[in-house]
Amino acid sequence: MQTTWLEDLIALSQTGSLSRAAEQRNVTHPAFGRRIRALENWAGAPLIERRGAATRLTAQGEKLLGFALQVVPAMVQARREIGGEEGRGRRATVTLVTGRSLARTVAADWLLRLSRRHAGVRVVVRTGQMSETLQRFERGEADFMLTYHHPQIALRLSSHQYLQRRVASDRLVPVGKVDARGQPSFTFAHGEAVPFLAYAQTLALGRLVSDHLSNHPQAPHLNETIECDSADALLEYALKGLGVAWLPWSLAAGACKSKQLAPVSGKALEIGFEIRMVRPKRRLSPEAESFWQAVDPG
Repeated sequence: MQTTWLEDLIALSQTGSLSRAAEQRNVTHPAFGRRIRALENWAGAPLIERRGAATRLTAQGEKLLGFALQVVPAMVQARREIGGEEGRGRRATVTLVTGRSLARTVAADWLLRLSRRHAGVRVVVRTGQMSETLQRFERGEADFMLTYHHPQIALRLSSHQYLQRRVASDRLVPVGKVDARGQPSFTFAHGEAVPFLAYAQTLALGRLVSDHLSNHPQAPHLNETIECDSADALLEYALKGLGVAWLPWSLAAGACKSKQLAPVSGKALEIGFEIRMVRPKRRLSPEAESFWQAVDPG
């Protein structure tokens, strides 16, 4: 049995789709299917059920998934300790996976505070979409994951294996460019369609905004003109006056304070959420444990 097969099972549990899991694992759909069948042959039981385009794990698959979520990170940690950077006498390293916008905002503030207390530690930050960062984290490739938290986009993480701590709160605010008079260029007040700068649905923020607007009694009339998988890019598009975007306040606050952007509505259309730091319950390196104490002094 290969640990690669267990990583495949983890990816399949996250996506619920053989094709999307194969894409995440950078293999063809047929090759991915053969690896899942090889894992089923090794386990001696069916691990997945196909229901149309969707795929779900059987009870046996869920049980094996629980073992996979323990074995894969443990193997990565063993490789680190036996032949990794520590064994070669290099500087101690702490690894963090997160989204691109969080890396620019909340992670930057966190790292600034920690750098004053851990000057000798090298920090490696890897960014990507939520599915990518979660997959890396569950494979044991990082000590910590910094992620959004909201009931609509909650991650599937076992409380028996991981610890979570809230490190910040933020909110998504609809903002648009300010005109020459210092007023927002766009308004929801007149009921006319407003150009909408949307997140791709592959992003957690995209799903959060979409769900919020589809269920909000005061949702404005929007005309989606641009879709993008980067909050940073949507910020630039809003600054150019291309439309309204629901941006994290941590990202848009500077432009609003400098009167380049302004909120388009009141707080009723804002979306509050948390930013959480996640770690495995297993013992980490001394440097990583020290970092965690800075996140969670209690």
